[in-house]
Parts: sequence; C-alpha cells; structure tokens
Amino acid sequence: MERACRSGGSTMTAGHASYWMSIAILLTTQTSGTGNFGQLSTERLVFMFKLLDGIRIIDLTTIVLGPYATQLLADLGAEVIKVESEEGDVFRAVRPGRTEDVGAGFMNFNRNKRSIVLDLKSEEGQKSLRKLIGNADVLVHNMRPSSAASLGADYEALQAINPNLVYCYSPGFGERGPDRSAPAYDDIIQARSGLAAINADNSGAPQFVRTIACDKVVGLHLAMGIQAGLIHKARTGKGVCIEVPMFETMASFLLSEHLAGHSLVPEEGELGYERLMTENRRPHKTSDGYLAILPYSTKHWIRFFELSDEPEWQTSSKVTNPILRSKNIDELYAKISEIAKTKSTKEWQLLLTEADIPHSTVNSLEDLLRDEHLAAVGMFNIYDDERLGRIREIRSPFQVDGELDYEVAANRPAPGLGEGTSDLLD
Repeated sequence: MERACRSGGSTMTAGHASYWMSIAILLTTQTSGTGNFGQLSTERLVFMFKLLDGIRIIDLTTIVLGPYATQLLADLGAEVIKVESEEGDVFRAVRPGRTEDVGAGFMNFNRNKRSIVLDLKSEEGQKSLRKLIGNADVLVHNMRPSSAASLGADYEALQAINPNLVYCYSPGFGERGPDRSAPAYDDIIQARSGLAAINADNSGAPQFVRTIACDKVVGLHLAMGIQAGLIHKARTGKGVCIEVPMFETMASFLLSEHLAGHSLVPEEGELGYERLMTENRRPHKTSDGYLAILPYSTKHWIRFFELSDEPEWQTSSKVTNPILRSKNIDELYAKISEIAKTKSTKEWQLLLTEADIPHSTVNSLEDLLRDEHLAAVGMFNIYDDERLGRIREIRSPFQVDGELDYEVAANRPAPGLGEGTSDLLD
C-alpha cells in the first residue's frame, strides 16, 4: 500500500544539534491555562511568547483543525507561513466580517500568521513551495495523502529537498484503514466517533455538539505531534512524518473513559462511564436559577449532606464508600437535584464556597464575555486595526513563568489573503 510517511532523514551538524536541543528544552517548559473581558487599546497587544522562536512552519491547512493547531504554535513564537490558493481558505468567508477576505471566524484561528498565495496545481507554485521547504522546520497539512501528492506536497518529495523536515498531517481517516480516502469534516467525525450519539436529546435523536469539537480536539493533538516531531529532530538530527487522523483521534478521545467495562476481557459491565451517562448529571435547578454542583471526593459528599441537613446520607455507605458511590451515582445526583431546589443560587454559592465544594454558575455566551475572572486576567483585548476596524481578540491562554508577556505590535491579527507573498518569495 502506498504510504504518505516514508523513513529518511540525515544527521545534523553539532551546531545544529545544539541549537535544536535548546529549542527542545524550551518546548518542555511547563505552562498553565489562564483566562480576559475587554481592555481597550489603540494598538494590538500581541500575546506571543518566544518558546518557539526560530521555528518556521509552512502551513497548508484550512478551515479550523489545522489553523487552530498552527495558531497555538504561532502564539508560542513560531513563524507560521499560511499557504493559500487564490480563492483563499474557505473559512475566510464565515460572516460577519468587515472585509471580504477576513471574517470574524477566520480571525480567531489565524492570528500571528503570514499569508502567501500559491497555485500549487501549477509547476511554478510547486517550485515556490519547494523553495520555502528548503529552510523550513515543519510542513503541516490536513489533506488526504493523494491530494497532497497531486500538489507536490507529499512527504517523499519534500523530504528529498529537506531531510530534516518535520512533516505532520491530519487526514479524516488513517492510511491503514479502508476509509483512508473518504472525505471528513467536523460534523462527519462527530457522527462517526460516537460524539453525536452520546449527546442525544431526550428523544434519543443524536445531536452535534455546538462547537467545532472534533477539529479543535484533533488540532490540539496535531500541535502536540508537531512539537514531539521537533523534539525528535532535536535529539536525533532527523526529520519525521507524523499522521494525526481525525477519526482515530476522536475514537481514542471518547473511548478513554467510555470503554469502561469493555476494557476488561471478557467484558464486565456496559460501555459508557456511568457518571457521565446518567440523566441526572446536569446543572441543577435552584429556587431561582441553575447551578453546577459537583461533590467529587468523599469529603465533598459528606460536607454537601452536612450543609443539606441530611444526617442519614452523611453516613450512608453509598456516600462514604467510593466504589458504592460510583455504582449509585445516578441516585446521588438525583438527590442533589432534589436538595438544590430548596435554596437560591446565591445562597448555595455562599454555602458551597465556604465548604470548598466545586460549583459554578451556568454562563451563557454573553455571560462569558463579562465573566469577572476572564476580565481580571485580561482574556480579551479590544483594539483598532486599520483594515478591520475596532475588534475584540481572544488572547492565547498560555502563561509562562507567571507572566503573560504582552508585546506591543502594530499588525499581527489574522492576515489578509496573500499579504506576505512578495516579502516571503522575493
């Protein structure tokens, strides 16, 4: 069977190895998530770190999956060159938007990148791509291997130009399976992976999750694969080809907890993590609204029933024994729903905060933009751009060494179509 990934590569010089090892050390720096509302600036605050400074990524991806992955890497300092056709990434057309080539959806997946236009169906365009590959560290795409080969972007061809290239791609289905040539988008993989089925409505009809879940989950895996490839390159001096198929990634993602009793052979119990499958796992109705309440540890459960003045539940083995608690979780969640109705949301928040029991209000999208925590950590930046007008930007959630490391710059929002072509190809 024809494969997209073929072995190869060459040893780097000691100087190159030293450089790449320093990059690898930076890549392993731990980061933690943070969260902002709107801070007005006449200049753009670029939320970009230097951990991947010096890394050049040639990005042939489109829509959400690949652009989400490469935006994360761009936020960490990589130079990302987005290669587009004359029509541009189709996600540019997602409205609303103030310019024909940059819609609101595109803005939030393509910041800190540069765009060039190449006709990869032509020899001239493929020649320009080969020139870019000569001094690139990474090539990433989300095409089927046959499509990539037709554009001169298959691994074998590009590795011959740059043996140290990290080549990472995300097709819908892995090459070893019978569906390797099938097209795939987020909705298709939500359906095929089981995500739509476990999100079924009360009638049992499957429902898509109302976010581009598969593209973003697989995009995170793609970004991780690229960074692993860079570390491999740093350690060995050789390039590598990494496949991150959508279907396999989402099947693994979903079955990690839902394989459940089928993890054992012969099977013991049903498929599905029982705590997540119960109908009573939901935000609970209070006397005046809704609240997510999650006693998780034994201590949490006992404290919750102490607050609720339910002495028989405080000492019940269904509460104090973790195994019995797991087996009776539906009954316990139903009890929370019954108790939650006895107080207002604010009353519960005060009591649960004092008892250190995990809980949360139920935010709408509008609430999220006004969330006090996100405002405090500066999650959103409002600024004036000469092309796009006044816009609100979501910053990168990365925090490094306790700092957000804001850098003031004038023009690194999502790029206009082909605006870097002349600079990067001359």
